[in-house]
Amino acid sequence: MATTYLTQEALTRLRDELKDLKTKGRARIASAIAEARAQGDLSENAEYDAAKEEQSHLEGRIAQLEETILNSRVVDEKNIDPTKAYILSKVKVKNHKMKKDQTFQLVSQEEADTKTGKISISSPIGKALLGKEVGDIVEVKVPAGKIKLEVLHLSR
Repeated sequence: MATTYLTQEALTRLRDELKDLKTKGRARIASAIAEARAQGDLSENAEYDAAKEEQSHLEGRIAQLEETILNSRVVDEKNIDPTKAYILSKVKVKNHKMKKDQTFQLVSQEEADTKTGKISISSPIGKALLGKEVGDIVEVKVPAGKIKLEVLHLSR
């Protein structure tokens, strides 16, 4: 797996989620499995099947979190050129197609949240903006077609 660049806040959040899943999550599912087993015949026990499936999903998420945390690096903003768009940059762009300004913060895939303007550096727009400076214009192919974005302002 490739290195995942995270903020300290995001790494802490992932570690907290992992701890919660390993303790409370596993305990909750173990209890559900025990209750389902107590009902008797497991061959036609829908509650048992559902609990085992939930256990499988939980263990998959735990494995995913462990791998992400193991391969993550905390970004030190002091080492990032403030004149170019990199991870953690806030990028104000003019969307020429929609004729309006938008502001995005470039983050890792784990931190992406379009509702708050945080876009992944692995998304089409995120990839296109990486390394760009104020005044640069990029064309990005998105599901709605091609859009032209002009970098208006960069900040941290």
